[in-house]
Amino acid sequence: MRLRTTTAAIVAVLAVTLVGCSSDEGSEPKADATRSTVAEPSSASDDSGSAESAGIPPEPTGAERDAVLAAIRDVDGNLIHDEDKAVDAARNQCSSLDGGASDPDHSAAQRFSYDGVTLTDDDGRHINIGLRKTLCPQS
Repeated sequence: MRLRTTTAAIVAVLAVTLVGCSSDEGSEPKADATRSTVAEPSSASDDSGSAESAGIPPEPTGAERDAVLAAIRDVDGNLIHDEDKAVDAARNQCSSLDGGASDPDHSAAQRFSYDGVTLTDDDGRHINIGLRKTLCPQS
């Protein structure tokens, strides 16, 4: 129970940090500001400082994005029905891998258990192996 609470707190802090950084875009509503930072590469680079300091890599594109999605698909193909959600979860998981999470395999299993898919810690370990080979190599 304590691990779930801690994981939820970390995810909430990261989400607030990312949303807070994107609110500098004037009077645009927060939901639209978040969408525009994902859709526009120039805006995404504005958030790179805070995301990078949190251990979250920049959003992958092209072949790198394809490699990340392939690593996730190898564990469970249902995880990539919403590719953007899968990539966001992968980017956030990098912060657990590099942030010294006490159980990164469990963290990955929890982070990628969505849309009716429930993963085991062993599945989480396989996701982490794939992420280390693609999006978040060991620093």
